[in-house]
Amino acid sequence: MYDKIPYKIYLEENEIPSAWYNLRADMPVKPAPLLDPATGKPLTFEQMQPIFCDELIRQELDNDTPYIDIPGEVQDFYKMYRPSPLTHAVFLEKALDTPAHIFYKFEGNNTSGSHKLNSAIAQAYYAKKQGLKGVTTETGAGQWGTALSMSCSFMGLDCKVFMVKVSYEQKPFRREVMRTYGASITPSPSETTEVGRRILAEHPGTTGSLGCAISEAVETAVGTEGYRYVLGSVLNQVLLHQSIIGMEAKTACEKYDIHPDIIIGCAGGGSNLGGLISPFMGEKLRGEADYEIIAVEPASCPSFTRGKFAYDFCDTGKVTPLAKMYTLGCDFIPSANHAGGLRFHGMSPVLSQLYHDGYMKAVAVEQTGVFEAAELFARTEGILPAPESSHAIRGAIDEALKCKETGEEKTIILGLTGTGYFDLAAYAQFNDRTMSDYIPTDEELEKGFAGLPKV
Repeated sequence: MYDKIPYKIYLEENEIPSAWYNLRADMPVKPAPLLDPATGKPLTFEQMQPIFCDELIRQELDNDTPYIDIPGEVQDFYKMYRPSPLTHAVFLEKALDTPAHIFYKFEGNNTSGSHKLNSAIAQAYYAKKQGLKGVTTETGAGQWGTALSMSCSFMGLDCKVFMVKVSYEQKPFRREVMRTYGASITPSPSETTEVGRRILAEHPGTTGSLGCAISEAVETAVGTEGYRYVLGSVLNQVLLHQSIIGMEAKTACEKYDIHPDIIIGCAGGGSNLGGLISPFMGEKLRGEADYEIIAVEPASCPSFTRGKFAYDFCDTGKVTPLAKMYTLGCDFIPSANHAGGLRFHGMSPVLSQLYHDGYMKAVAVEQTGVFEAAELFARTEGILPAPESSHAIRGAIDEALKCKETGEEKTIILGLTGTGYFDLAAYAQFNDRTMSDYIPTDEELEKGFAGLPKV
């Protein structure tokens, strides 16, 4: 069916999109607004200004503009590593002996090793344009922190990163890449912030969570003149910037007459999944085409599949606005044995609304199965995938095996968000057979749900 197309499909430089696609413009039900936790009312532009950059607030609040121009300086930066290839996974298909056709959009061809750079450079650009001194952020596995530190170095900004403590300890080399680009790294929760000290007092010995790190980063930004907070996932603006992934993938499909049936991405906060599916979902919403869209998340942090669609804080310290999303509760912290990434307790409000309205589905997978898929992918396709990406690989393999059973010749596109060369501690656990699966009980999840804000 696809015998005559290249193994790796690269677009020409002039085919890189010059505008981001705002999926919200085509959503019949818009994502619910961010709320002020004190009043329960939608946040205004002015209320967001102490936290976010001005232009990013405008993008965050824009539910109506379909396309937003990419600034020239950001376009020039993209040319360092974009367009990224859409690759036909012929060797994986052969190993699975499936009639399915599997393609992956690979976002690891840059120093940060992941898709995160697409939004990091945009956010750094807007911070620099506003005349700020620097930005603060959180990072889990380290891809976002690496991408932001690289972008801030390019833009001449200071970068303060709060890194989830378990990742800080398990991934020292990713930490050193950030330091090489000039960022300061603090393991979270820490004693350097009021909220960090409170979390440590309430949870002695905690390994941290993205929610904890977000709290510390926001507190630091609000309390430091000339700084703003930037986030690598979840927010509307981030999915907007990441839409370049899906737009390139769709252009490649149209160029080579590829017709995807299933589109799969891993789901932590939603940035890569949202970016990959955006133009395809837009077609689906407009009634122009139909696709099966699948979010794959970890069974140990199952926001979509076992969470509640409700307003919640995006952070553990409860200093952020309230977002309506699928959530496990902001106090939820994944088990310490969870090595596969995707540790956020909530999910993008955009994706949450789409999932709630039935436009996509979600599955949860256990981490030993995820690393089995990663191993097979590495041995067949020659790329060691990031653990996060390997959730999507697991999902794609499962769908391809279903095709083997039914004989259906479906076309699958998955998002390969980055490489796993800084995640070897997790791979070591898998190879040493010390990795285990943990699925939270209903009772454990109820503790998180009990603390949801009454909105």
